[in-house]
Amino acid sequence: MARGQRKTIDEKIAAKQELIEALMTRVESEQRELEELYEAKRRKELEAVSDLIEESGLTTEEVTEALQQYLDARDETA
Repeated sequence: MARGQRKTIDEKIAAKQELIEALMTRVESEQRELEELYEAKRRKELEAVSDLIEESGLTTEEVTEALQQYLDARDETA
């Protein structure tokens, strides 16, 4: 059975470089998508905290102070 023309080493190198570039582009795209998902998760968590603060009737300053007191007390027991 006859075989087609074999690729030269330079052609193989070029093909690998193209493949690597394509994969790097894909990785960058996937990384951006992952960062967008993390940001969406963060926004959702912040919205939940914001809703809780609003429902409690406390000001953000009161919540901040309460959290700081909790953290200080927790650090003292650690």
